[in-house]
Amino acid sequence: MTDILKGMRVVEGSAFVAVPLAGMTLAQMGADVIRFDRIGGGLDAGRWPLAPSGQSLFWAGLNKGKRSIAVDMKSERGKELVTQIITAPGEDAGMFLTNLRVRGWMDHATLSQYRDDLIMVTLTGDRHGRPQVDYTVNPALGIPDITGPVGHAEPVAHALPAWDCIAGNMIVSALLAAERHRLRTGEGQDVELALKDVAAAVMGHLGLIGDAVVNENKREKSGNALYGAYGQDFVCACGTRVMVIGLTSRQWAGLVKVTGTSDAMDSLARRTGRHLDDEGARWTLRDDITAILKPWFAARRVDEFATAFDKAGLTWSRFRTIKEAVAEDPDLSDENPIFKVLHQPELGRFPVPGTPMNFSATDRQPPVAAPALGADTEEILGDVVGLPDAEIAALFDHGVVQSPRFAAARTAA
Repeated sequence: MTDILKGMRVVEGSAFVAVPLAGMTLAQMGADVIRFDRIGGGLDAGRWPLAPSGQSLFWAGLNKGKRSIAVDMKSERGKELVTQIITAPGEDAGMFLTNLRVRGWMDHATLSQYRDDLIMVTLTGDRHGRPQVDYTVNPALGIPDITGPVGHAEPVAHALPAWDCIAGNMIVSALLAAERHRLRTGEGQDVELALKDVAAAVMGHLGLIGDAVVNENKREKSGNALYGAYGQDFVCACGTRVMVIGLTSRQWAGLVKVTGTSDAMDSLARRTGRHLDDEGARWTLRDDITAILKPWFAARRVDEFATAFDKAGLTWSRFRTIKEAVAEDPDLSDENPIFKVLHQPELGRFPVPGTPMNFSATDRQPPVAAPALGADTEEILGDVVGLPDAEIAALFDHGVVQSPRFAAARTAA
């Protein structure tokens, strides 16, 4: 965490990945992010992966550093409270992130009646307002057709929700841009972006749309090869699989030098009339290049060449499972300053990441675990909404709001 956004208050009503990720990113930069959920938990409360206790590691991961209030949002008083939290006064408040917009209540037109400089950023599925997630956007736009082993006939989805992750950071950018506009003009703003549009835009930025339009042949699956240049996986004598990259001229020259294959590569270039210092030529001749390099790796254990590869500054890595990476890679441990090992009740003890950003003007702060659902209900009702203690107690008594402490007290009684 860092204090770069200290003093900013953002309210979040969300589910899935993108908007919770945006709120967490802001919280880890020092913003006061208040997340509201229905009593008993929202859509993400039990999402996998789960700890052995059954508690959601997903929810805990995406809600680090936030404050939590649990509200009965079906009740009129619950809706009023959410509205008051979103539109509470303050020069650095009045900012709302959501992908759960409700027309006539939780939308900009309605909420801005209570605060005319409200900034609201809404993520939709597509530009028509239909629901979408990564696993529907990807097939719709053709990405699984170019993912997977060479010659594999079936589409292949992938495990990382890439569009959600990109959309989450675009939401952060949109909020900060709108807040800068408000600081200069005093005007609020209704910002909307769609997950499918995020994916479509990035595909266009990467040249995928242009490629599909202007070139006759469609892009095929290329397995683990690095498209458009040279990068390939190899199985070593010890059974370990490694990925080796020759994207830039320096990377390529280093790989050829360390593996001692310059004569064979020169022969390939003469035979084909292609210059291998051109990355496009390396892509075209990738099968021939791999045939030259494959025996070299097959004859050696990783520990026989790892030091030489690192000393030469080559770009390479071992293939690992996530369990192996956590056990072996210090970048996933508290040796890396973005991590701190935290013990979290009902979840366990493991490294928890803070922000990967380093700001020269502020010190790095350790990551803060996600709150229990509704853990900050009383504090938010008092400090943000400004309710007196008696009214807060009445809201608990009538089941309009909830907190772990109140639930425990009721159970004990």
